[in-house]
Amino acid sequence: MPEIFSVLDFETTGHVAGFPNEPWQVGIVSLGPGGIVPGSAFSAFFRISPDRPFSRRAPGRWASIRDVLASSPEPYAIWDALSARLCGVPLVAHNASTERTVLRSLAPVSRFGPWIDTLPLARRLYPGMKSYALGDLVAALGLQGEVDAASGGGEWHDALYDAFAAAVLLDFMRRTRPGCLSSGLF
Repeated sequence: MPEIFSVLDFETTGHVAGFPNEPWQVGIVSLGPGGIVPGSAFSAFFRISPDRPFSRRAPGRWASIRDVLASSPEPYAIWDALSARLCGVPLVAHNASTERTVLRSLAPVSRFGPWIDTLPLARRLYPGMKSYALGDLVAALGLQGEVDAASGGGEWHDALYDAFAAAVLLDFMRRTRPGCLSSGLF
């Protein structure tokens, strides 16, 4: 099993007719054998035009920080910082399809992964849960305090907070269900 995982989350604009789904925030933390690696947190906002519409269903605080997003860097401007955290290590996300799609759009010729998706892993390890949404899983498994302590606090649908939550969830799974990562998820 790898020593270090990069756990990531993107917040996006959502799908709006005539516009691509674009990332507006990324959050990444490293997860090692002893838990979340201290000082590994990375978060950045990406430039989104002030005129660009967001999906009505796009969660997060994007509406209150449109001015910040308008003056943030383009993803390519911080690609070195991103690629240092995302290339050559296993990647972890909750419902990883969004993160895979965003990374493919940002760097179409790069290869990322292997991937661990905590959503199907949670479905397999904890059958019968009412919801497998990240926040609901964290609450149901009694991990909210651990997420808040690791992240220093935050709110759901902030990319860094969600990355911390996915890292805490995966760490909990591997602590309480030894061997859960050795079943061909890569």
